Amino acid sequence: MAKAAFLLILALLPGHALAQRPQAELACRHAGTDFVYDCVIRLKRAGQPLAGADILVGADMPSMPMAHNVKPVKAKRGQAPGEYQARLDLEMQGEWAVKLRLSGPLRDQIVVNYVFDERGAQPVIRSGRSPRK
Repeated sequence: MAKAAFLLILALLPGHALAQRPQAELACRHAGTDFVYDCVIRLKRAGQPLAGADILVGADMPSMPMAHNVKPVKAKRGQAPGEYQARLDLEMQGEWAVKLRLSGPLRDQIVVNYVFDERGAQPVIRSGRSPRK
């Protein structure tokens, strides 16, 4: 009986741990200069804004590993809890894996894929295509 209970607890732990991982959403707009974007990053954990984090924001192109990557910049705290701002100076338009390295109340790394173009950025959907077509 104790062994079954222990196995049940182990089976439930990964789901609970995943529910507590922070989630990130980006809203980026073209800054008017070649490949420069002003981004608002919204962080949540367990459905609540994640405030007080220190974030380093970097990016690289999944289609060209090691060829195109952006030196990380420190995000500034935004207007609302869980909101941060960063300026990304990319090397070209296309799909970028944006890497958010968190420190502060927790340490973690979040990678989100977005397609950047002259209109801004949109998240990449699971099929690997941008919703803008």
